Amino acid sequence: MPGLAQRAFAEWLGTAFLLAAVVGSGIMAQRLSGGNVALALLCNTIATGAVLVVLILMFAPISGAHFNPAVTLAFALRGEVPWTDAIAYLAAQIAGAIAGVGLAHLMFELPLLQLSLTERSGAGQWLAEAVATFGLLSTILGVGYRTPAAVPYAVGLYITSAYWFTSSTSFANPAVTIARSLSDTFAGIAPWGVPAFITAQLIGAGLAVLLARWLWAGAPETWSAPQLPSGGPV
Repeated sequence: MPGLAQRAFAEWLGTAFLLAAVVGSGIMAQRLSGGNVALALLCNTIATGAVLVVLILMFAPISGAHFNPAVTLAFALRGEVPWTDAIAYLAAQIAGAIAGVGLAHLMFELPLLQLSLTERSGAGQWLAEAVATFGLLSTILGVGYRTPAAVPYAVGLYITSAYWFTSSTSFANPAVTIARSLSDTFAGIAPWGVPAFITAQLIGAGLAVLLARWLWAGAPETWSAPQLPSGGPV
């Protein structure tokens, strides 16, 4: 298995690319959509779902391709990732997410340092984040129960769908939420909305872990870094 430094770097780089795709495609979509918000969101959705598949396929053999503190914490609670590794993953994910946002800004010649002014709050959006994260973790754990090779595609498809059936457009990721507060663009969230979003996400992830312990107990295979073969996720 790759060393912790390699695995943490894979989490950093993968999360950076994910946020560059999320924020960059949001900027591009907003510029080209002519004010059509639905079209801009559709473009943002396609780019995000597609890049997730690629990134998971690329980095899963190294780190498990979490790119998400909620996923890492879920695997740590399940005993599939050591807590010392989980802490390194969390730091790498948050740092990578912020770096990815900065990279997107630079590519589109926007100010590097920003704070979003986009309000995202309210009981409906908090519930949406809990639902989105619950669904994401259930997708990973449920699909990984017998067909872990399908997880990259299932995650990409789930996020593509959740962008549209949740009122929050499915952040479902604390690192993504923190980083998007630093971008006053189409994908942004005002910093004061971040704590409630992250709380809802962690609640959703915790419920998914509880469900998996009952519904997919004794899984023959799991989507976690220590159990992935070195040659790839299949």
